[in-house]
Amino acid sequence: MRINLTGVKWLMSPNQQEKETIVILDYGSQFSMLIARRVREAGVYSELVPWDTSPAALSNLNIKGFILSGGPASVYGSDAPTLPSFVIDSGLPILGICYGMQLLAKHYGAEVASASAREYGPALIQQTGKTHPLFFNLPAAMEVWASHGDNVQQLPDGFTLLAESENAPIVAIANAHNHVGIQFHPEVVHTPAGTQLIENFLFRIAQCDGNWDSSSFINETVTAIRAQVGQGLVICGLSGGVDSAVAAGLVHEAVGEQLTCIFVDNGLLRHAEAQQVVDTFREHMGMKLIHVNARSEFLADLEGITDPETKRIRIGEKFIRIFEKETENLGKVDFLVQGTLYPDVIESAASGNSAAAKIKTHHNVGGLPKDMTLTLIEPLRNLFKDEARNVGRTLGISSEIIDRQPFPGPGLAIRIIGEVNESRLDILRRADWILQEELLRTGEINNLWQAFAVLTNTKTVGVQGDYRTYGEVVAIRCITAEDAMTADWAKLPYEVLATVSSRITNEVQEVNRVVYDITSKPPGTIEWE
Repeated sequence: MRINLTGVKWLMSPNQQEKETIVILDYGSQFSMLIARRVREAGVYSELVPWDTSPAALSNLNIKGFILSGGPASVYGSDAPTLPSFVIDSGLPILGICYGMQLLAKHYGAEVASASAREYGPALIQQTGKTHPLFFNLPAAMEVWASHGDNVQQLPDGFTLLAESENAPIVAIANAHNHVGIQFHPEVVHTPAGTQLIENFLFRIAQCDGNWDSSSFINETVTAIRAQVGQGLVICGLSGGVDSAVAAGLVHEAVGEQLTCIFVDNGLLRHAEAQQVVDTFREHMGMKLIHVNARSEFLADLEGITDPETKRIRIGEKFIRIFEKETENLGKVDFLVQGTLYPDVIESAASGNSAAAKIKTHHNVGGLPKDMTLTLIEPLRNLFKDEARNVGRTLGISSEIIDRQPFPGPGLAIRIIGEVNESRLDILRRADWILQEELLRTGEINNLWQAFAVLTNTKTVGVQGDYRTYGEVVAIRCITAEDAMTADWAKLPYEVLATVSSRITNEVQEVNRVVYDITSKPPGTIEWE
């Protein structure tokens, strides 16, 4: 089915019609991004789009099938998201997950109603008869993860019951048109056989080939960038992190000397980071690099600001204004490259999906000024962090860059709760440096997705050198994750935590208390602001 994403800038490739794609309609599930990830891990390209995306917006895609995500709504609600008619009319395979299954059932005439007991957590399902391709090579009884309050009350017209559970007698269904529904979540790790089930849908039902990888992504994206840029000049806002480095590498591969990277020292970086970034990129990347010291400008814009959303917006706008100013000496620059990733877009709810909640504004998404004069190129906008890293490795970017821990564009400004100024930045830098030193010394850094210190907006009474003190509280945040959409707090050895705490309270005079954040994501986010 070829349905053009004309005007939708988060899809760049002109070769989409040659690339098999699974379209995932997002109904607001917290797991929607995981569905996209699992499909891509299987070697099939996927696009996660709002459920109400028009068919015209999908016309340049070689769609092999649709997946309907879960969601928090009830299909019988007056304002509930619906199943677009073009999805059914396409004649393509459909996998409905949780709310998606309920939509399928409702479309085919079955009743969906509130269950007598909400099912949340592990459940055991049992296949009911002859094995369906969806359950190929899977055991008759499977542990799955459920999260729903509604149930399908009877089989829809033309459907066969595939599996049942104690709490949901109708837990998996299918019809002769390859429309399949499941009342559980195969995309989460708590469904051990979930990956196999998704692959069964992709390869045994949707008949995908599974030939998408980082190399094909690079070829498609480079071609798209060349077509978009032509002979124009491009700048890249280089932060020193993985995302901007890989984005710069892709664009440099496409347009070479037409690209100039601009590294802005915003005064919100970690200890000695500015010079490290400049040295690393000039040595390893071989690109034109302009280094701008804008510390005073950023701090002036943040003076008196305590609201985190305002911080992000001001930082995002200041970056753009500096980029625009720097282009005056380069000639007519038309394009700005950013290392925006898929999670940034989702958390900022920038897709327009009415079913998705905005978690926080990312400075490079929702923080951009509406009157900016540069056209954005965001080649990583549809990738997860690990996918971006794989692209970087394929491009030959140094491991020194690729393996760096994620660091937010707004920098330490969102790791300081409350107002940002030089003195508070100095406190946080010193505390964070101690944490990094100890994690590196002990080797624990290798087990972490991210580790950092937070300067809280709290002071406590302490005793230091036999004197009463009223000092700052520093929080330590160390997490493990696969893709940053979900994360768990790291179970660091007590002796490591004790050493970090002792060093910070002894070496950073202003701090008299250190706490360790043991909150997972969700309910928390990775960063505090």
